[in-house]
Parts: sequence; structure tokens; C-alpha cells
Amino acid sequence: MNATLFALATIAMWSSLALLTDRVSHLPPLLSVGLVLTTCGIVGALRIREWKVSAVTWMVGVGGIFGYHFLLFAAFGKAPAVEANMIQYLWPLFIVLFTPIILPGNNLTTHHIIGAIFGLTGAILIVTGGKIGLKIEYLSGYCCAFGAAIIWACYSLLTKRLPLFSTAAVGGFCFVSGLLSLGLQYITQGSLPMPNPEECINIVLLGIGPMGMAFYTWDAAMKRSDSRTIGSLAYITPLLSTLLLVVVNGANFTLLHGAAIVLVTGGAVVGSLDTLRPALFALLRGPKKCTEVFHNHQ
Repeated sequence: MNATLFALATIAMWSSLALLTDRVSHLPPLLSVGLVLTTCGIVGALRIREWKVSAVTWMVGVGGIFGYHFLLFAAFGKAPAVEANMIQYLWPLFIVLFTPIILPGNNLTTHHIIGAIFGLTGAILIVTGGKIGLKIEYLSGYCCAFGAAIIWACYSLLTKRLPLFSTAAVGGFCFVSGLLSLGLQYITQGSLPMPNPEECINIVLLGIGPMGMAFYTWDAAMKRSDSRTIGSLAYITPLLSTLLLVVVNGANFTLLHGAAIVLVTGGAVVGSLDTLRPALFALLRGPKKCTEVFHNHQ
């Protein structure tokens, strides 16, 4: 239950990613990603002693965080943002589908698959606005987005296979990934433009929240919970992100959004039945039994 709360906290922080990213979208992508991830690493350096992990763990951590963001922004540069975003949001589905492969003993059930499909459908409605126009000339961008989705799913699951390491080490993964991004920015563009004070504030907010603390809570959630459940819950992210844009930026709320809410919420509930069922049964049997179940899950 605590792990589910970590996952929901991550989802809540990731929902602000689009809003904050939009305010620094005019900066070169590698520069903004590099500055944000480096900021996250600097904050995490308060527990730098816990960055001491094995070489394999470093490879998985940096490969996951840097690899995902590098391919994601490459996809946005090679294909329309709507289609690229839709494809990269396959990662929650991949988490569900890859779980039996990477984590033997965790078999898929019907409700895991149905929940993931419902969530994916709702996410596609949100991201595309009901209009999909894939074109062959953007194939390289689509492949980058697909690769980003696979990398994030594999990184998320592999953290459960690696020897146990402190979640604080994620700060080290972010710091190295940030330096790699800044290095690529300098190599490819020949400069590192300095952001203005307002842009710096948004970069710090990103580095503390959706591209900072969220990585820590995500790591904690994945290590402590059923990855199939977390994969289903993750589809709430694009829904909350869109609703936040509606509230803050005054975007229109349509019937399409309402349909997406039903699909994503239904998918999250169905995909999380293994976690919800004991609590629901206990609730029906009374508050005392519910308290017992809660303590048994701690």
C-alpha cells in the first residue's frame, strides 16, 4: 500500500511535466534536459555516499534515464510531437507485458491485460485528440519514440532484478545523465546558452519535481510493488497532465476527455485488482478488518 502511494505521488508530479516543460520549450532540448537532470543530481548529492553502487547498476541507471530522454527528444525532433508522445506512452503497457520476462514468477492475468489496454486507449485519446496520422516519412522518429518506451519499461523492471541499492543512488544516475546531455549539446551545437532567470526557476522546479523527486518515488514504488499494477496506474499520468493544462491554461474540456477519464480510471482499477481486492473485501467486513489488512500489507 505504501508502494502504491509512492506510485501515485510520482504520477502526480509527472502530471506537471507538460506544464513546466512548455515554459522552457524554446530552449534546445539537450540543454534543458541536461540542466534539469544535473539539478536533480546536485540536490541528490546531499546523500552522495549512497551513490556507491555496482558498475552494472550504474549502467542500468544511466542507460535508462539518459537513454529514455535522449531517444524521446530525438523522436520529437524527427516526428510530430503528438504521434511521438503517443508512441512513447506505450511504456506502461510494456511494463505490464515485460514483467513475466524480466521478473520470472510474475505471470500476467486477464485483468492485468484488460487494464493495460483500457489505459492505453484512454491515453491515446488524450494525447492524439482522437486523430492519428502516422506517416512513413517520420518512421525514424516513431522508432526513437518506440525505443524510448522500451528503455523506460526495461529500466523500471530491471531495478527489481539488480542487487538492492539505495534509492538515493538515482541522484547519481540523473547527474551523470545530465552531464552527458550537456556534453552532447556542446558537441552538436558548439555552445551552451545560458537561460534567463525565469527559465532558471522553471528548470529548478523541473529538477526538484517531475524530473527530480519523481525519479526517486518511482524507484521506491517499482522496488516495493507489483509492476503489473504500477504499469496500469501509470496511464493516469497523461490524463492528469491534460486536466492540469485545462485548469491552468484554460484549454477546452471535451467529451473526448470525459471518455478518456472513464477508460483510464477503469483500466487503473481493473489492472490494480490484486492490490485493491483485499482492501475492498476488508472494507465490506468492517473498519476493524480493514485496519488489520492495512497493517498486514505494511
